[in-house]
Amino acid sequence: MKKIQDCKLKNMRYLNDDTYIIELSMPVMPEKIESGNFAEIRVDKTADVFLRRPFSVYDVNYKDNTISFFIKTIGKGTQLLSQLQEGENVNIIYPLGNSFSKIENTKTLVIGGGSGIAPLILLGKELKEKGSKVVYLLGARTENDIHLVEEFETYGEVLITTEDGSLGEKGRVTDHSIWNKISSFDKIYTCGPDPMMHAIGKIAKEHNIECEVSLENTMACGFGACLCCVTATHNGNKCACTEGPVFNVKDLKW
Repeated sequence: MKKIQDCKLKNMRYLNDDTYIIELSMPVMPEKIESGNFAEIRVDKTADVFLRRPFSVYDVNYKDNTISFFIKTIGKGTQLLSQLQEGENVNIIYPLGNSFSKIENTKTLVIGGGSGIAPLILLGKELKEKGSKVVYLLGARTENDIHLVEEFETYGEVLITTEDGSLGEKGRVTDHSIWNKISSFDKIYTCGPDPMMHAIGKIAKEHNIECEVSLENTMACGFGACLCCVTATHNGNKCACTEGPVFNVKDLKW
């Protein structure tokens, strides 16, 4: 059930100058939040920013009644959120969207590019609980843009690419040598820039491997009313905020 709640900022953890994780204390937790779900967060610092901002759920802790979001400062809204102080109220609508499908005892390749890593910690946790083997492939421009490696290693093997070669293999995620062993994987999950997901989806189709992508479309409302996030599928246009953001690449008109 969707909820609109005033939460309190419990902790803000900076990963570098423009990337941070906010942890919110919740008055009431939903029964279930899954990887792929997102929240619309209200920015109250100024009247210039009146639309909520959508963020994938990074992690949940039912014992402590907390929910966390991975955020990269891109525009005014995310800049203002970075200025929140501990104890301040944060109003959110959640959980929104669908989730990744999880199958037991599979070998999965989970690929994140840039801030697209946001929903993949929770996904890895869920897959591990299902008895699946997880291999993460994380890509970024430089070593400074690679985050949370130790957290990812909790749930699976971690491979890295950087475009400048400062960490891991040099190149983009589609250049990594793991693709030489792609036939050993049962499923691929990915979130990140559209060109990256398009390329991964193409490879998955060529090798007949199931692949799910979490789209990062603009989502002004989160309820399918504004139509900002409409995505073309083989079954007609669909709102990524209500019928996604997770889609099987076979269903998308890519």
